[in-house]
Amino acid sequence: MLTPDFVAELRAHVGPGFLLWLPGVNAVVHDGQGRVLLHRRSDTGEWSLLSGILEPGEAPADGVVREVREETGVPVVVERLVAVTVSPRITHPNGDRAQYLELLFVCRPDGEGHRARVADDESLCVAWFPRRALPAMRPYVAERIALALDYQGQGAVFTPAGR
Repeated sequence: MLTPDFVAELRAHVGPGFLLWLPGVNAVVHDGQGRVLLHRRSDTGEWSLLSGILEPGEAPADGVVREVREETGVPVVVERLVAVTVSPRITHPNGDRAQYLELLFVCRPDGEGHRARVADDESLCVAWFPRRALPAMRPYVAERIALALDYQGQGAVFTPAGR
């Protein structure tokens, strides 16, 4: 996990044991042919959505576009915001504790011919998977993919109060 400079600065003041509340973005990138772009995280080895922490002052849609490109080399267009939720509390492999306000976006590649590749040190590999043949992943991640691709509503889904 590449730690943003501002988070490293915060950690220097509060230490790794302090639970940070951070804004994050998640992308369900689909190609219109029933495939989803995923990456295998270098910190956990798990398949997951493309995601990241917003920089101070960064617009969420800009942040999700930046994260997908940084992690896969694929430029994307945001189609819609699907959900605003709260992640479970996470202890990262380096000991940092965090919980995220997560904005889940559906995106598609911007143009054709952009080959997905490992573009930074946050991923072991990146690949397109048919929706019906996704690799093993945390149930939380699979639920987000289903929510993003099945959702047909007009507005975003929110975590119900008290959950």
